Amino acid sequence: MYTVAVKRDFKARHFLVGGDWGPENQPHVHHYQVEVQLGGAGLNEHGYLVDIVELEAVLEELVAYYEDKMLNELPEFAGLNPSIEHFARLWCQGVVRRLQASNISTVKVLVWENDIAWAAYGQEL
Repeated sequence: MYTVAVKRDFKARHFLVGGDWGPENQPHVHHYQVEVQLGGAGLNEHGYLVDIVELEAVLEELVAYYEDKMLNELPEFAGLNPSIEHFARLWCQGVVRRLQASNISTVKVLVWENDIAWAAYGQEL
């Protein structure tokens, strides 16, 4: 199994809801880092699992959408606590919808909200 990964960082704001998490209940900024990992058993005719330029374009599109936004105000977070777990799932689904690579069999996204806390979501295609 081959794996290719690309990582980006950006800032976005949120606040947690549904519990008493102290300062996390107030609007604040995170310097998020997102890593997208793609896996597959075979390479294409160029010896690539995926064209990294295409993957970078997908990440840039998603970063542009989330950058400097208040996550709580976005429709995909309606009724959800904007946790890094939900954020990782939304990123993964966004990558899957946008990426056109027939030999990819898995997508996994890791989202860090700081240097020590991250969550991941993955799916098989």
